[in-house]
Parts: sequence; structure tokens; C-alpha cells
Amino acid sequence: MKKSMNCSLSWLIAAGLMAGMAGHAVAAEKKPSPVPRFAGVPVPVTDGEKRKVVASPEITVDGKRHRIGYNVILRSGDRAGDGTFGLLLDRKGEPVRNRDGSRHISVDNDFSSLLPRGDRLYMVSHFESRPGAMYLTELKQDKTSGKLRAVRTGNIDFSAFGGLWVPCAGQVTPWGTHLGSEEYPTDARATEAAKSMDEIEEYDKPMARYFGLDPYAPGTTVEDFRRVFKPYRYGYPVEVDVSEDGSPSVSKHYAMGRLAVELAYVMPDERTAYISDDGTDVGFFMFVADRPRDLSSGTLYAARWNQVHSAHGGYADLQWVNLGHADDATIRKAIESGVSFSDLFAVAEPREDATCASGFTAVHTTTGLECLQVKPGMDRIASRLEARRYAAMKGATTELRKEEGITFDPDHRVLYVSMSEVAKGMEDGGKYDRGGPNHIRLPKNKCGVVYGLDIRPDATIGSEYVAVNMYGVVAGTPHTYAPDSKYANNTCDINGIANPDNITFMRGRDTLIIGEDTGSGHQDDAVWAYDINSGSLTRIETTPYGSETTSVYYYPDIRGHAYLMSVVQHPYGESDQDKLRDPAEARAYTGYLGPMPAMD
Repeated sequence: MKKSMNCSLSWLIAAGLMAGMAGHAVAAEKKPSPVPRFAGVPVPVTDGEKRKVVASPEITVDGKRHRIGYNVILRSGDRAGDGTFGLLLDRKGEPVRNRDGSRHISVDNDFSSLLPRGDRLYMVSHFESRPGAMYLTELKQDKTSGKLRAVRTGNIDFSAFGGLWVPCAGQVTPWGTHLGSEEYPTDARATEAAKSMDEIEEYDKPMARYFGLDPYAPGTTVEDFRRVFKPYRYGYPVEVDVSEDGSPSVSKHYAMGRLAVELAYVMPDERTAYISDDGTDVGFFMFVADRPRDLSSGTLYAARWNQVHSAHGGYADLQWVNLGHADDATIRKAIESGVSFSDLFAVAEPREDATCASGFTAVHTTTGLECLQVKPGMDRIASRLEARRYAAMKGATTELRKEEGITFDPDHRVLYVSMSEVAKGMEDGGKYDRGGPNHIRLPKNKCGVVYGLDIRPDATIGSEYVAVNMYGVVAGTPHTYAPDSKYANNTCDINGIANPDNITFMRGRDTLIIGEDTGSGHQDDAVWAYDINSGSLTRIETTPYGSETTSVYYYPDIRGHAYLMSVVQHPYGESDQDKLRDPAEARAYTGYLGPMPAMD
């Protein structure tokens, strides 16, 4: 089996020594390596290869070889029982219609969890659309082979919360629930200020369909849109529990803050959660719940990046800025009362030198440079409904770019966070830092970096799982291929990662799994297995043109079998749309690598 080595390995060692990773590697050498060995797959180079899902055919675990592969559970539009997987429904349970009148079947499959309940097995699946959807699927597991098949599927009702918005990545909590997300919430300030439908973001308009409003119909006014679309309802971690009989129960955790939530990841103490904020000029957040297994109330923190150096993806000490305590009920009451951006903040125009009038604070976030002042008595509500803006006002860092997946290695107490690219606010100066503190000053890396964060106890915060630093672990490498090269359509080294997104750690096995969300970096997105001891990368899956790899998530033992969930989102949708020959090819895949032997 040939392994490809990332050319950033030399700086992994340098960064690892600083972060204590060298000690981990030395310790691993004293005993046989627990690392499973996946058979690698090649880079697709022909048109035929670039149209397929190709996955590792074999894994070696504890010296024994096992046949594996990519197994499809459902594709978008498939029927299982009485349900159509990925069909978007409105608040009345009727199909959402596209502008041509057809039913909207989402091809934006994302995180899918596996939830054993008694002698049954369920899967909760995200559809990253507007309106969003989650589907609950009952699975049948073959007792001998471990293979999974869908028995029935159905939509989970979110009408009590005004619907679901762009659910992206997620986690299975330590207590066995599905913890989902809502990504890219709208700018509530802009929605409030809009004077016509032309001033409403195109990205936001499709959500109106959930309420039976056609945002493109002649005569639809901005008042009609605002009557049904309340921005502060969306942008939170979402928890789904499933009973043994298949009944779901749903919660939105407003106390955890409104962000472009890629995912919330709960640590083993069942109280501390890290929340990634996707986009440009965003923050990194930590929530400490009041009680284990209860995310409905707690204290929110935002990270401040205190840079030590800029080499190898950068190294920073982290300081956690306290944004205050809140609970779901209080925040939800404010939302449903109709609170608006102008109820929370007074606004002043920035001066030409990017400073603000007395009493106002200059912040630079996703929405650019603003001068803000929290109105009297509104700090608690503002800290949750506008968590990123509020964090910037309190001195936290809001300069991160495309912050994506989170996972944890409990053996070495290292949290991993993927940054799809190091750019814009993460660079030193420029328009993305205008009016901000310029905490992060790194060289651009359009191919992205996976960061490590060492976890330590913190008595002041009251958690055993507080990240104290942040340092580059593995990075993609920009590369220019000759026009006549078989790799000409790649701008990141094909032997390394490109734009890391969802990640998962194979606990006890010293292996980090990295999924890509890349356009020009790699023409065909890949999933990698990264050996944290040797620094070697093995390509274990490639996907069709224009796909994104989502939902990589490791299950070490479900009734004697291990699984690596892997979803292939929107084939031909992100690039190479001209290569699509048949609309059926564009249907997304929800499936897994395996089955593998139990590895818990």
C-alpha cells in the first residue's frame, strides 16, 4: 500500500514539538501502532474516473486485512417506505415548489448520524437547503456483514421553531443525541433596513417558501417577506433525540449563540462545547453548560487569538472572552416577541480613518466595518442573537476564514479544527482588517490548514476541557501544474489536502480523517486518513466532479461493526456543471466506508 506524504510534514514536526505533539509520537513508538491501514486510492485523471465515487477497498486492523468499500444507503430522491429522501416540505407538510412548479428535492445532503436505540438503528440526515430539512431514516443492519439498508424515511417537523435553516455539519453527543446546526444566517440589520425585495439577499429569499410565500411572485413586497421571515429564528445548534419507537424530539439551543454554525462539538464532560463559525471574518466559540447533558443554559465564550508566530499555519495562545450567561427560554421569548437589530444596537457611521464616535465600538466582522453600541439592558439578548458582533465588541477575534469541522482526540487531549483556507481577515492587514484589531497576521494559504488545540483544565471557567492554544498541524500546499499535465485542473498539491472541511478522529487509533470541500484546489474532492504519529496521508475516497465531501464521522462499534460515514454532496453542483449528462447523476449520496471490524 502506497502512502502519499504531505510536503508540509517538516513544519508539522516543528509545530508539533512546540505543541507537545512530539511526546505523543514518542509514546506511540513504545508499543505496536494502533493505526489502521487503509488501502489508498489514486487521483482520478480520466473523465470516467472523475464521475465515480471511489473508496478504499481494504483496511488492515491489528494485523488483519478486511474488505471494505463505499456503500450507498440512500441518494437524494430515493423512496424508503412512504418517504422521499430529501423532499423539502413547508410548515403544513406540503412539498416546497421550485420556480418551475416542480417539487424541490434537495441534493445538498450533509451530516448524517447513526443512532442505535434498543434493537433498532436510526439515521438523522441534514439537507443544507433553504428551507432546510432533516430526515429520520430507520436502518436495518445485517448481523453478519454489518451492511446497512434503509427501511423507511420521513421528514422531521420543525414548524414549532419557524422551520429549519441550512443545516450543515454535526455530532453525536456523548449522551447519544444528534446535534445539528444552522449555517449562514442572514444579516438581520440588512433585512430590517431593506426597502424593497430587490434589497433582500437572494440567498435568503427561498426560505419564504416554507411559509407558503413565493418571493418572486409579482406583487410580493418586502413587508410580506418580513412578515414570515424572522432572521433571529435561525443560526443555532439544533438537538434531535429519537426514541426507540422512532419518535423524534427537537430543540434549538438559542443559549449557545446565533452564528454561521458549521457544528457544535460537545466534549466528554458533557458540558463544554466548541462551536465553529463558517464564513469570512468570523469567530471561534466555546459554550459551558450549567448542567451535563443539558445545553439549554450556560455561559458563552469567544476566543481571542494572541499570535506567537506566523510560521507553519501560525501559532497562538488563546484567551477566552466571557460573553455572559443565558438560557434558551429567555432568548426564544425575545425572538418571538419580534426583537430587531435596531432594538439591540445603536449604530454610527465609521469615520474615514475607520474609527468611531465616542461611545461606539469599531468592529469588523462578516458584515464589514461597523460602529456599534449596545442599547441599555440588551446585553444578554445581543450576546446571543448577534454573538459574532457582540464578541468583537468585547475584544474577541473575528478574523477567521472558513472555519469548518471540529473533532477531538481524547488520548492526547487535542482538539482539531479545520480552516478551509487561510485568507482575508487571517492575513496581515487589508480591507478585511479595516477598523479591526488585526489579531491574526498569517501568510495566505488558499489550500487550508487543520489546526490542533491543546486541552487543559481551567478553574476560572469551570471546565476540564478548555483550549489553550492553536497551531498548524497539516496543511494543503498551493501548486501550479502545467497545462498539459494530467493534474492540470488542480491548484493544490494532489498529494496533500485541499480546503479541509469535515473531520473526525478515530479514537484509540491515532488517525484523523479529513474531508475536503474544494473547487479548484482539487477537481475531485477527496477524503484522507492522516496518521498523527508519522504525518503520512492516505487518500481513502474520491468523489465525482463538483461534489463536496461531507459528514465524515467515525463510529467505532455499532453491534460489532465500525463505520465511517461519508456523504457526497451536490455532484456537478460546485464546479464542472457542464460535465453533467443526466440529471440523475446530480443526486447526492448518503453512505459509508465499511463495514469495518469494531475498533472501540
